[in-house]
Amino acid sequence: MRVDIVTLFPEFFSVPLCTGVVGRAVQQGRARIGCVNPRDFTTDRHRTVDDYPYGGGPGMVLKAPPLVEAVESLVGPGNPGQVPVVLLSPQGERFTQTMAREMAALPRLVIVCGRYKGIDERVRELVVTREISVGDYVLSGGEPAALAVLDAVLRLLPGVLGDEESAETDSFGIDGTSGLDCGYYTRPAAYRGLQVPEVLLSGHHARIEAWRRAEAAERTRTRRPELAAPEPPTASQQTAGNPPPPPDSDPATWRKAG
Repeated sequence: MRVDIVTLFPEFFSVPLCTGVVGRAVQQGRARIGCVNPRDFTTDRHRTVDDYPYGGGPGMVLKAPPLVEAVESLVGPGNPGQVPVVLLSPQGERFTQTMAREMAALPRLVIVCGRYKGIDERVRELVVTREISVGDYVLSGGEPAALAVLDAVLRLLPGVLGDEESAETDSFGIDGTSGLDCGYYTRPAAYRGLQVPEVLLSGHHARIEAWRRAEAAERTRTRRPELAAPEPPTASQQTAGNPPPPPDSDPATWRKAG
């Protein structure tokens, strides 16, 4: 998988790209990651990438030409190969495990990191194919969010994790829509008056699996109730002609329509 990051601060990624799961994916040759700086596409001696917004107001806005041309240096004018170009923005869709799995199946991906007050809206219209947000908060720039996305995606590439099953049993599950994972314990069996649940010491795999499922369901219900499986509708609620639920998004949604 090839990932290119459009960022004003390529040095931000120098250590993380050599560390942990992301570093392992790069070292194994399963991922190639590069950075492109929009400043390299400026035309003035100060390499200016931001300006005051039309209409006034606080803050500075990233200019369209450097960002658009930086992206086009990677995908070509008009993006003929329909390479997914993702803008990290608090205005985007919430990033989920389902999205991470879709992205891990893509051969190429461009990630655009915003800065300052925001970006010129024409960048979205000209080169961005999808916007995603890592949460309902504002960062100083898209670089920390890009690292979070990279870690979530690259750990799903085949062979990156030592145990493939580990990713499938994490919180949110293999389909990205399941609830939270259960709690885990390791040695010693007793620590500061707290004991490992007896069932986990029983060696009875069926009982252990049942306990873990129940623990995960209870943890989801109490900590993230919006992730809990909904109650099935009653017969009176099931009326003819109701539209089916929307399908999960698919990798095609990462590309710009038309």
